[in-house]
Amino acid sequence: MATTDRQATTLALAHALSAAEHGLAVLPLSRTKLPALRSPHHHDPGPVCHGGCGRLGHGVYDASSDPVRVREMFAAAPWATGYGIACGLPPYHLIGVDLDTKSGTDAPAALRELGLRHRFTIPRTVVVLTPSGGRHLWLTGPPDVVVPNSAGRLAPGIDIRGAGGYLVGPGSRTDHGVYGTAPGTARLHPAACPPALLRLLLPPPRPARHPVPAHTDHGHGLVHFVLTAHEGQRNTRLFWAACRAYENGIGPALATPLTEAARHTGLPEHEARATIASAARMTGHRP
Repeated sequence: MATTDRQATTLALAHALSAAEHGLAVLPLSRTKLPALRSPHHHDPGPVCHGGCGRLGHGVYDASSDPVRVREMFAAAPWATGYGIACGLPPYHLIGVDLDTKSGTDAPAALRELGLRHRFTIPRTVVVLTPSGGRHLWLTGPPDVVVPNSAGRLAPGIDIRGAGGYLVGPGSRTDHGVYGTAPGTARLHPAACPPALLRLLLPPPRPARHPVPAHTDHGHGLVHFVLTAHEGQRNTRLFWAACRAYENGIGPALATPLTEAARHTGLPEHEARATIASAARMTGHRP
C-alpha cells in the first residue's frame, strides 16, 4: 500500500474514533464511498444476514461507536480511506439531507422552495461539504420515528439518508476528493428536524379502506387520499399526491380532480393550484 494510502487510512480511523466518542456509529469506507469490508455471505444463497453471524462485512449493520470495534473494523480493512456514519441510530437518530448540485439540479433552491411552501426553515446544524460541491445537512429525528431512505422523492437532487443508510463522514478521502465540514459548523450539534419537513420525509398514512368499484385506478386512489385529509395535513397530502401523479405520468389529467378534492377539504383553490404546480416543478415537469 502506498504511503499516501496508509496516511489516508490513519486519518480516517482518527476521524472515525472522534465521531464514535460523540456517540455516532461508524464503519470503514473505501475510496468509492462503499463499505470497505466485503460481505462474508457473498457466495451464500441463504437468508440475508444483518450481522447476527458475528463476522464483519455487513455494511451499515456493522456500524459501532465502540472504539475497540471501530479499530477492529479498520484493522480488517487497511485499504479504507474514509468512514460512514450510520443514520437512524441513538442517541441522535441522525437524518441526512443530501443536496446534490450535479446534473444541472439546484437542490438548495428546491429545499428553500419546499420550506416556503410548507413553512419551515433549516436550523443551524452540522453541514458537510462534498468534493462535487454538494452538501450534507445533519438533522435529528424523534426516537420513535423511522425515516426511510429516499432518492429524489422530495425534489430532484435531494436524497434522504435515514434508517439503514449512512453519510460519508468529514475527513474521508474518496476518488473525487475529501469531505469536510462547512466553516462554522464543525462544533455544532445536529439540530432537530423541523416538524413540517419531518412530515414530508415520512411515508403518508394509508387512507382508510372503503369498498371501491373494481375499475378504480391509481388516479382515483390519489384523489381519495386528498379527500380524506384533515386540517393540518391537507397541503402535505395534496403535494404528495400531485408528486406521485406526475411521477406516474398522470399529473396533467389529475390536476383538476386533485384541485377539486383539495377544495372539498377546505383548501383555497389558489393555494391548491400553487401546491400542484410546485409538485410539477419538483418532479421535473412543466406545470
